[in-house]
Amino acid sequence: MNMGAISIFAVFVVLTLGITYWASKRTRSSDDFYTAGGGITGGQNALAIVGDYMSASALLGVSSLTFFNGFDGLLYATCAFMGWPIIMFLLAERLRNLGRYTMSDIIAFRLDERSMRIFSAISALIIVLFYLTVQMVGAGQLIQLLFNVEYSYAVCGVGVLMMIYVIFGGMIATTWVQIIKAVLMIFSCLLLSFLALWHFNFDFGAIVSRAIAYHQAGDDVVGPWKLFSNPISGISLALALIFGIAGLPHILMRFFTVPDAKAARRSVFIATGLTGILFISICFLGLAAMAILPENPAFYVDGRVGGAIVGGNNMPLMHLSVALGGNLLFGFLSAIAFSTILAVVAGLTLAGTSAIAYDLYATVIKRGNVTPERAMLVNRLSAFVIGLAAIILGLIFRDQNLAFLVALAFAIAASANFPVLLMVLYWPGLTTRGALAGGIVGLSSAVALVILSSAVWVKVLGFDQAIFTYDYPTLFSMPLAFVVAYLVSKMDTSRRAALDKAGYVGQEVRAETGIGIAAASSH
Repeated sequence: MNMGAISIFAVFVVLTLGITYWASKRTRSSDDFYTAGGGITGGQNALAIVGDYMSASALLGVSSLTFFNGFDGLLYATCAFMGWPIIMFLLAERLRNLGRYTMSDIIAFRLDERSMRIFSAISALIIVLFYLTVQMVGAGQLIQLLFNVEYSYAVCGVGVLMMIYVIFGGMIATTWVQIIKAVLMIFSCLLLSFLALWHFNFDFGAIVSRAIAYHQAGDDVVGPWKLFSNPISGISLALALIFGIAGLPHILMRFFTVPDAKAARRSVFIATGLTGILFISICFLGLAAMAILPENPAFYVDGRVGGAIVGGNNMPLMHLSVALGGNLLFGFLSAIAFSTILAVVAGLTLAGTSAIAYDLYATVIKRGNVTPERAMLVNRLSAFVIGLAAIILGLIFRDQNLAFLVALAFAIAASANFPVLLMVLYWPGLTTRGALAGGIVGLSSAVALVILSSAVWVKVLGFDQAIFTYDYPTLFSMPLAFVVAYLVSKMDTSRRAALDKAGYVGQEVRAETGIGIAAASSH
């Protein structure tokens, strides 16, 4: 057991629990619980967005992808980064001006509220539960490996901590947990990058030359050679990463925490820059690991350089920290990896809670007739239910290959949420029937195609050959959602359709001016 890692993580937990206690005294209403009263500044929200988005799979997974596949890791990171300008220029301002707590507020602004909230809540819950399952399984495996803690205890511990953050501290506590995690993550990546450059006397060319010399692909490793070997799958993956982020409920929620549209734009602008810096650093660290780890056979199973990595394929960055800074730096990075998981699962839990308590219970079932006390009780009970479901799913899927769930979460976000959100904001002709048809077709086709792909049909269900021969469905499911929404809206001549189209002018005025949005609270 690495006592350095345990000590650093203990400090993080104590600090965040203290923040949760402080936040609990200021979380008195649903506004405080879901949006921190809209009192988060643009700079604070930018760090929180980075903390919410940059998960352990980004820190360990992208560096590992670069370590094994070279330039392909940079292509993946570039696609994951490219969604931010879309949010900044197309969504951020309108989200803040039209929304209150969730994405459903925007979709239901002029469309039929009841049906659109039901669809939006179901889509959000599917994405949240898929994403949470991956995060919880990853948390259990990572903590078991780094801290020598039994898997079930690790999963339960993460689940309990995230429930405490959300149930008692709401968005205020979640935001500050994410801010602290983002600062630590940025610092650790820049520190490791500096140490890696120092190791080679700040000669970047020497790092690249050494990496090429050690890697089995040789010169091919500095160009695209694997990820986009199948152009259809490569483009489909790129579309999921680029547009999926604009449909992730826990990311979209963050734009309701700032006081106005100007702060929303500022937060996404800063977050875009910080995310880009992190991705560049992480890819560079994967390259550095490619050049440094082969110098020490102890990082490889049975000492066979070029073979399997000790601890699994996601461990190159952790081993690089040992090579550059010994056990102390390893302990620090281990604690940051754990804090990364906690920050992401807290944001996901809050997004799932809002779908149940606000969209389904308060708005659909109770039609807004809920007392503030009752609303807060349901908020906290919903957070408990989501947290418990995450723990159970993490324990059930312990030994399963869950890589397909990440692809599916992004595919659903890009195929169901993003088309509906974009069309409701920019196309006056969208109707309730069109939005529902497009969203349902996008969601169902994404799920069906992932099930029929080799990731599930062959690797999980055990069939010999996949029916859908590509790894990712977004190239097919996302355009299909747009086309269906357009055609159904064009054919819709109902009375409700006329109301939907007539409501666009009022929506546009609110989206552009922000007239009528709630004032921010101070904390």
